[in-house]
Amino acid sequence: MEGIQQLKQWIKESNYIVFFGGAGVSTESGIPDFRSVDGLYHQQYDYPPETMISHSFYLRNPEEFYRFYKERMIFSDAKPNRAHLALQKLEALGKLKAVITQNIDGLHQAAGSREVLELHGSVHRNYCRRCNRFCSLQEFMEKKGVPKCACGGIIKPDVVLYEEGLDQHTINKAVQYIRRADMLIIGGTSLVVYPAAGLIDEYSGDKLVLINKSVTPMDGRADLVISGAIGEVLGSVAEGIEE
Repeated sequence: MEGIQQLKQWIKESNYIVFFGGAGVSTESGIPDFRSVDGLYHQQYDYPPETMISHSFYLRNPEEFYRFYKERMIFSDAKPNRAHLALQKLEALGKLKAVITQNIDGLHQAAGSREVLELHGSVHRNYCRRCNRFCSLQEFMEKKGVPKCACGGIIKPDVVLYEEGLDQHTINKAVQYIRRADMLIIGGTSLVVYPAAGLIDEYSGDKLVLINKSVTPMDGRADLVISGAIGEVLGSVAEGIEE
């Protein structure tokens, strides 16, 4: 695959790599993305998926929100793929300093990555809106209908819905990592969703790598563009990096 050798060389030369990824990182684990032909946006429901995972819909129609959320947003059986495992290896080698992800599935942590910034939250964290009690994903999934806490409050997933803002602390931390990076690898994201896509503007180095199956609006700004499945690309690269 074109560009693989260049990517390997840059990784060997770099000591402060940051990875920024989106839904495409998890599709190889069987989790559909939102915008591909087989993604959630192309499936049929009573309401458009982007409406059903909006803050206003959550407040207006919680029963339908939780039904859709549990059926279509949670993939408890998904396992880390080659991309997740490769990034964990690069972190263990001291090369990769942080993973910044738009995904809410927790697969980077399941693979062993330690410094993971979740821009859109995580399905594994759920909190009572009344008393703020933590609720695990397993406990959350066992609750029927609109999930209620023992105190009577509604349990809300710690995920960023449409119409909700990103956590500013997480954004600031991501910006700090990217500004320090001597190499920024971006993969599995269309780079059209803001403000997350704007993080690319914080990188000022000369090793900006984009790995995607399809073109993005930012391809012209990259120092290296690799077209392919990110698990295949990062997996083959990580195998060539010595312990």
